[in-house]
Amino acid sequence: MDPSKLEVGDIVRARVQRSVCLHLASAVDASAGRVQIGNNRGRMNGWTGHDRVFGICVSTDGVAGLGVEGKQRAA
Repeated sequence: MDPSKLEVGDIVRARVQRSVCLHLASAVDASAGRVQIGNNRGRMNGWTGHDRVFGICVSTDGVAGLGVEGKQRAA
């Protein structure tokens, strides 16, 4: 996963403690190499490092998300 492509509003797959779940990226601190993650109800889970973010969700049920252009891995 290319951390430079992370943006606020992205849905990311990230490790928190022992679980890997989907989270909403609510802030990105590129200079510190971290992203603030939360849920879709406004609760913040805290900051996590780029090394714990494994991907950006680009589609659901075949429908592309908003702002995902250029975030897909080359085939």
